[in-house]
Amino acid sequence: MAAENVQQPSNDVSAGVRRWALRGLFAKLMVGLILFLAAGRLDWAAGWVYLAVFIAFDLATALVVLPRHPGLLAERSQVQEGTKKWDQVLVRLTAGYLPIISWIVAGLNTRWNWSPEVSFLVQVVALLVTVAGYGLVVWAMGANAYFSTTVRLQTDRDQRVITSGPYAVVRHPGYVGAILFTAAAPLLLGSVWALVPALTAGVLYVARTALEDRTLQEELPGYRAYAARVRYRLLPGVW
Repeated sequence: MAAENVQQPSNDVSAGVRRWALRGLFAKLMVGLILFLAAGRLDWAAGWVYLAVFIAFDLATALVVLPRHPGLLAERSQVQEGTKKWDQVLVRLTAGYLPIISWIVAGLNTRWNWSPEVSFLVQVVALLVTVAGYGLVVWAMGANAYFSTTVRLQTDRDQRVITSGPYAVVRHPGYVGAILFTAAAPLLLGSVWALVPALTAGVLYVARTALEDRTLQEELPGYRAYAARVRYRLLPGVW
């Protein structure tokens, strides 16, 4: 079940939250540099819109998660001990290297006007999907005090099965959101070619979902019963 009580952060948690905020700020600066250096220009509206949405995601995360379970932000501020070795590889690919490649390609696409062109309507739809993806991740974090950056059994945080919020519909709503915003971002940025690394990341998110689900069924008490009630991992009616 989700943790509903407001937590008062300890000194360690407060330090972790500050570390999370600083890492987030640095990440947004790096994304801006990557996008606009690759594009070779600052007057790129889609780049600014995407960066604004990315910043808004961190602000929404802070507003939703900090009052409920600040320990989660501290948990997400760095890779924790006990992270599965396979996930150390997958998280770098899905949330690091492949998105960076996608941003670089999108910037170069803008610089050199590669075809095919992405219409304004498609960019608007992609913006909505990107926002929806980030929104779903924030909702999942608000419901799940154990929404770690990496896959590990959080015995140090008394991890329990979460069944409320989006977890009543699918078992891994955070990955659904990540797939949505990762796949939509290239089209928001006006690049079909940037879809190649982005969709590769999406495929790896599906693999990561399968591996995490297997880990939880083997190691987290009560998860098998939850999986029997909530049958689908990512997409209701499909998988």
